[in-house]
Amino acid sequence: MNRRTRLLVLGPLVAASFVAAPAAPAALAAVPHTPPAAVPAATCSTSGVLENGKVHLSGGGFTPGPAYVYGSAGFGGTVEIAQNGGFQVMNVPPGQYSVRQGGELTQCSG
Repeated sequence: MNRRTRLLVLGPLVAASFVAAPAAPAALAAVPHTPPAAVPAATCSTSGVLENGKVHLSGGGFTPGPAYVYGSAGFGGTVEIAQNGGFQVMNVPPGQYSVRQGGELTQCSG
């Protein structure tokens, strides 16, 4: 291919790439920014009433360390949250329970 033919063919392609290049960042800026996923919220639940008339209390998504559990049936106390963020308290009276850790209060369902 001679020089004149190369300029005629390649010239518009090179020019088009310069025209399109500024549009690429603008196109990326138009894509909505998705915030990073939120840390999962702590959850807590009670099992159904067992044959012995008690329930099991369990939770997850907490920060490892101590937390305070209290319930409507008068049961309460400190539990140690494991490294995986979970805990279990076996054989507690049925009732409504909450877990307080730091300034956060988590209501238990079940």
